Amino acid sequence: MRSLLDFLVSRGFIDSEEVEGFNRDAEQKGCSVYELVLQSRRISEDSFLRAVSEECNLPYRSTLTDADADQELIKDLPIQYLKRHYLYPLQKDNGKLHLALSNPFALQSLDEMGTLLQARPIPVLAPSDEVLSAINRSFGETESVSDEIIRDVDQDEEDFSRLEPQKSGDLLEETSDAPVVRLVNHVLARAVRSGASDIHLEPYEDKLFVRLRLDGVLYTFYTLSRKLHAPVISRVKVMAGLNIAEKRVPQDGRIEIRIGNRRIDLRISCLPTIYGERVVMRLLEKDARLLSLEEIGLDRGELQTTRKLVSMSHGIILVTGPTGSGKTTSLYSALNYINTPDKNILTVEDPVEYQLEGVGQMQINTGVGLTFANSLRSMLRQDPDVILVGEIRDLETAEIAVQAALTGHLVFSTLHTNDASSGITRLINMGIEPFLASSSLRAIVAQRLVRLLCPACKQPYSLPEEEISKQGLEKHVDPEQVLYSPAGCEHCLHTGYKGRTALFEILELDEALQSLILRTSDSNSIRREAITSGMTTLRDNGFAKVSRGLTSIDEVLRVTQI
Repeated sequence: MRSLLDFLVSRGFIDSEEVEGFNRDAEQKGCSVYELVLQSRRISEDSFLRAVSEECNLPYRSTLTDADADQELIKDLPIQYLKRHYLYPLQKDNGKLHLALSNPFALQSLDEMGTLLQARPIPVLAPSDEVLSAINRSFGETESVSDEIIRDVDQDEEDFSRLEPQKSGDLLEETSDAPVVRLVNHVLARAVRSGASDIHLEPYEDKLFVRLRLDGVLYTFYTLSRKLHAPVISRVKVMAGLNIAEKRVPQDGRIEIRIGNRRIDLRISCLPTIYGERVVMRLLEKDARLLSLEEIGLDRGELQTTRKLVSMSHGIILVTGPTGSGKTTSLYSALNYINTPDKNILTVEDPVEYQLEGVGQMQINTGVGLTFANSLRSMLRQDPDVILVGEIRDLETAEIAVQAALTGHLVFSTLHTNDASSGITRLINMGIEPFLASSSLRAIVAQRLVRLLCPACKQPYSLPEEEISKQGLEKHVDPEQVLYSPAGCEHCLHTGYKGRTALFEILELDEALQSLILRTSDSNSIRREAITSGMTTLRDNGFAKVSRGLTSIDEVLRVTQI
């Protein structure tokens, strides 16, 4: 095959005049021309690999699964080499080695792998993130390895004061022989691979439970001996730079780790209990893709309404719900939708969970007096068009937000209330005058997260007519309609659910509601008026998703308890 640059010129991806510049820049930066071309964003990796596949008649796979590869072939190969060259051996037969790679011009590494495995390499093109993901899955520890690690820790008598803080290297490449290090790294890797949002280390009288929160629900993954509590907690505290000798007071810390090609920020909380310190680790993926408005669970009508609301020039839009209900994700999806070069968007949060290009983000620091109220007051001098306040916690913050909305700014924020109508009551109870609340508020959105049924194992069933009436499903489900219930399989870790979506209750303030707020702050009255005006409640929104086979009745009832 001709050279990379000649190929790109022939396909019209770059101009012939640019060839010399690419060669020169690659030499100066010490990287390959291939890396430089992809970094320039002249062409996406997918488009490039498809073009090479067509040109050279090579197979192209957009995804790689564990079933594609012979795991026995991979287990003795060095993970560092495979990841550095983006190589993933698939199958070896009749003297041929089928090898997935993302750089078709890396001929030397292709030949080296063929020599190492004593076979003629046959390239199979695949995106680099798929190759890395497949490598990481193959080298992820199995349950039997987990048992072995736990047994080693149980038998080990280690001096934990000698443990060093965790470096920023890949945990999958950790070579330490210390059993407790291997155990903690294994738990972290397992949590990341499972998509957990939190890790709980909970000591009791004779056991240490390791629990992971998956899709909002806690599951016990390991039950360890009580004597492992001290070394495991000490290891986590050393990694987070906390004082391992102090066990009487709560401590908070932070760890940045890398697992495969994923960067994870861990927020650590240590709390003393009667059986010893309990640790909770919140996992935040630093490179997590921001969801668009179309992906967070809005139906067509709700999406149209939301687009209209977030495009307003001024007013307050509140998102309400308990902790972990997806409020921040929804707000950032809205910011991403309106984030254009002609808008000055500023946020103040605790903590900053997503990083959004083109948006000025600020994290509060109560230690130096930087509160939501102080930050918001300073932001108004920065000529903002849109402001996001992580949470309205007190009257001072609420008053500044209202004044900002009344002076021509669009303000997003959150409250902790059970439904949309209660958000108005909460503001008035804080001390906001009813006429200010009615004139500044544009909408209040209540939301909950429900688990999605696993598409691989969900089971169909029909609901009797009397049960439909009992559950209040008449508006959404016919007696002949097929519904689905959870079953459980290896794809969903036998939970019956995989992934989550949001339920929404959007309360728009029309003239009737504004007039009602001036007369009463009773949430029940406001709710009845909003439903009369066409608001869909959280439960009805959930039942609509049940009728579409997305989730189960039990799941909707669980998160919309009245």
